[in-house]
Amino acid sequence: MDFTSFEADRSLDASVPAAGETELFTIGDLAREFDITLRALRFYEDKGLLSPRREGLTRLYSAAERARLAIILKGKKLGFTLAEIKSMVALREGGPVPAGGLALTREKCVEQLGLLEQQKREVEEAIGELRQMIAAFPVRAAA
Repeated sequence: MDFTSFEADRSLDASVPAAGETELFTIGDLAREFDITLRALRFYEDKGLLSPRREGLTRLYSAAERARLAIILKGKKLGFTLAEIKSMVALREGGPVPAGGLALTREKCVEQLGLLEQQKREVEEAIGELRQMIAAFPVRAAA
């Protein structure tokens, strides 16, 4: 299995403390750091992608959870589904892979690239059509 784009990104592990150290992050810390909403973090938790420790109502995320969030967001940015991302996280961490799990291979990356390129062409086509429509409207003089 080749985890090229995920394994090669050393920034994911940059803040992982050395053995014996414990670095904890609150939900607000991670939301600010990754520029995402608290709701998004709770959503990833509901989907089983994150499992913060609880102290009363406070969620505390370890450095490993922070690294996992970085992988989740990178997978999302690359257009993978949450199910695929969950498989990637499980494979990276050596856990069990969900049924129909994803082995991130070169072929899967090529397939995903093809899907994104097709989406890009469709968006560019829609933009072109909208520009043509806008150009067809008469220009109104400012009042």
